[in-house]
Amino acid sequence: MQTITTKRLILRLPKGTDLNDFHAYCKNPNVGPSAGWKPHSDMRESLNILSDLINSGAVWAIVDKLTGRMIGTIALIEDKKRDNPKVKMLGYALAENYWGQGIATEAARAVIDFGFNVQQLEMISVYHYTFNKRSKSVIAKCGFKYEGVLRKSFRQFDNSEFDEACYSLTAQEYFDSQKQQY
Repeated sequence: MQTITTKRLILRLPKGTDLNDFHAYCKNPNVGPSAGWKPHSDMRESLNILSDLINSGAVWAIVDKLTGRMIGTIALIEDKKRDNPKVKMLGYALAENYWGQGIATEAARAVIDFGFNVQQLEMISVYHYTFNKRSKSVIAKCGFKYEGVLRKSFRQFDNSEFDEACYSLTAQEYFDSQKQQY
């Protein structure tokens, strides 16, 4: 996996030494449920999940350049709702004390650029629970097009069901938007 650097962030493969930082934000009851996973109950659970992320090779650790601490994760993974290998789904989670600072948007823009320019994807999709206004804002800032709501599309760890707002961005839309910026 290629390391990506932005103004404030380093996006790199997670490491075992990230465990304490990873567990610190993954145990927060405000972080996981917004992304569809339960808060981590103990360090062992975080270790097992971090090991899976490391072994997947598809997830970047979001690292704060100033502190060197892992503050979240971001990935381009298979979109199980779309049967197309040239389409990936964007997913991310961020430590709560970094919310509202543009960090998720900065990381997402870098990964979107990587997806279209390096991986040569045809489209990137992204979803958020309809109640998650913060993700909705990140998605809008990244130029995704709203497709609609998939009703009762996700059953969470506690068996609650949620609707997901669905968005996508094609390579053509992305490259056209980049031309307009110059």
